[in-house]
Parts: sequence; structure tokens; C-alpha cells
Amino acid sequence: MANSSFLALDVGDVRVGVALANAEVRFANPLTTLTNDDSFWVRLEELIGEHDVILIVVGLPRNLNGDATEQTRKVEAFAELLQAKINLPVRLQDEATTSVKAEAELRQRGKPYEKADIDALAATYILEDYLANDTEGERA
Repeated sequence: MANSSFLALDVGDVRVGVALANAEVRFANPLTTLTNDDSFWVRLEELIGEHDVILIVVGLPRNLNGDATEQTRKVEAFAELLQAKINLPVRLQDEATTSVKAEAELRQRGKPYEKADIDALAATYILEDYLANDTEGERA
């Protein structure tokens, strides 16, 4: 398991931001952004194989009060489908303000960026939050 990884997904209607962390080192980095279309599942399976993924963390959106929204329900349904299609543990992680935080960081860097960059960085924050808060020892 020395090279096993955790993968995080920031699921949107159009794009899915993807971040990766080595299961031992536990340092999350943006990996890519996938298009949320028919090619998504094929590309996700490729990434899982390429990076020896052992756990997937899916960002769970809620409103600022912590209440479920329509997007919350979409992501919960996505996570259920993911669990059915991919034989790996799937965990949900609150993603409150990760996209806002990601966009602010990219803007502060002063370099051009695209929406896909925001999605991948948001997935990184989701994974960092999961790693910081996991007390069940699912690390490796």
C-alpha cells in the first residue's frame, strides 16, 4: 500500500474537480478536472487504476446554514451510483465554501485561471478536510 492513494471529487453538473493524496503522506494536490458526461466513468476508472486509489471522498454541498439543497441530493445520488459502480469505499465530506476559498486563492496568486482550476483546487480542500478530520484510521 506504499503508493496507495485517496481521491476526492468536487461534483458539479458540468465538471468534476479531482484531487489526490498519497495514503501515507496525506498531502492533497489538485489532479485534474473531468467533464461530467458519458466519458466521466471511463476516465475515473483510469485514474483509480493509475493511482492505486483505495478510498474516494465526495464533497457534499449544503447551504450556509448546513441544510440540504437540491445539489446536496444530486451529490448523494451520485455517491450512491459511485459506490455501486466502483468497488471502493466512498465517504462524504462537507464541502462548505471550498469553491469560494479556491477561487479566492487562485485570484490572490495573480495568474490566469479557469473554472476547471477552481474545481480541482476545491477537491483538494475537500480531501484536506477529510484527512484532517478522519479519526477512524482509514488512512492506509
